[in-house]
Amino acid sequence: MHLVADMNKQQLLQKEIKMSENLSLNKDNKRKKVLTTFFGAVGLIGAGFTAYYILYSSNFVSTDNAYSAVEIAQVTPSVNGIISDVLVTDTQMVKKGDILVKIEQTDAKLALEQAQASYDSAIRRVKSYMANDNSLNALIEVKKADEIKANFALNSAKSDFEKASIELQRREALISSGAISAEELTNAKNVYTNTKATYESSKAAVEQAKAALNSTIGTKDANATLINGVNVDENPEVLASKARLEQAKIDFERTIIKAPIDGIVAKRQVQLGQKVQSGTPLLSVVPVQNMHVDANFKEVQLEKVKVGQPVIVHADIYGKSVTYHGVVEGFSGGSGSAFSAIPAQNATGNWIKVVQRVPVRIALDEKELQEHPLKVGLSMDVEIDTRAKN
Repeated sequence: MHLVADMNKQQLLQKEIKMSENLSLNKDNKRKKVLTTFFGAVGLIGAGFTAYYILYSSNFVSTDNAYSAVEIAQVTPSVNGIISDVLVTDTQMVKKGDILVKIEQTDAKLALEQAQASYDSAIRRVKSYMANDNSLNALIEVKKADEIKANFALNSAKSDFEKASIELQRREALISSGAISAEELTNAKNVYTNTKATYESSKAAVEQAKAALNSTIGTKDANATLINGVNVDENPEVLASKARLEQAKIDFERTIIKAPIDGIVAKRQVQLGQKVQSGTPLLSVVPVQNMHVDANFKEVQLEKVKVGQPVIVHADIYGKSVTYHGVVEGFSGGSGSAFSAIPAQNATGNWIKVVQRVPVRIALDEKELQEHPLKVGLSMDVEIDTRAKN
């Protein structure tokens, strides 16, 4: 009996050991299956992510180092003066041509009136030159006639003088023979003296007539240089006066300072009664409708980026609920550090390489900007689709 019981115990023990071994083997098989499944899943996920990156994600570059920007119009006066009126305040929306500031107009108005008077005087002066030209032509004809008369008188005086000279010589030859009296000789001498004086006077008259004619011709030529080849409106004196008048008109108009573009008034510095000089900054106008984005990408991100590629933009002010669409408009001529106030000095022994960022300009859709306006300097998230090969 005891022997049979021992045998049964041994058989039971062997069964338990075998069952334990089978259970352990089953656990090992299950563990292998779980691990195989786990690592297979990890491999599939990794392969999926790799394929996603290669086929899709690698075609996009993004940055949150981006800010909204715009070309701000600075308003400055073109003339000196005292501010008489300021019609706008900061944050006010204005349209192109709206009056922003007025400068006191008294001095500009006086200058305009003086320029107008000078212009009118120049026209009258040139017209007098033209009238003088006609009168000088008539005077020249008179002087020519006077010269002809003087020459005629000279010829007559010369003939009388030569005749008196011959008569005197003949009488001087006869006086020694007593054929004529001393009184006749004296008369002949008097006639000779008188005709000689008349002859000399006639020669002087001819020279005077010639001089008067030449002087009149010279005056006409000098007057002609002022009017030849042009009418009154094209005369240099009139044109110079007209230019001064136009400048005075422009200076008068510039006392009214208008908005150069549509936008919002910002950085208003001008005050009523302030004396300003030409070029003094008064205020700025921000054209929010022309907003763009300056995105600072790392240099290693720009390999595939080209002008014209599509861009998706989100503004922190609106979050992901508003999406702007744009295109790459251009690249800066250098990195941000290259244009900094104090550029980095890399020629030293302490040089450390720093990845540079290059500003990329992003143009935004105007319709979307109208629906969701932006302000200057807002933080933006930018993503460029580099699949486009523009």
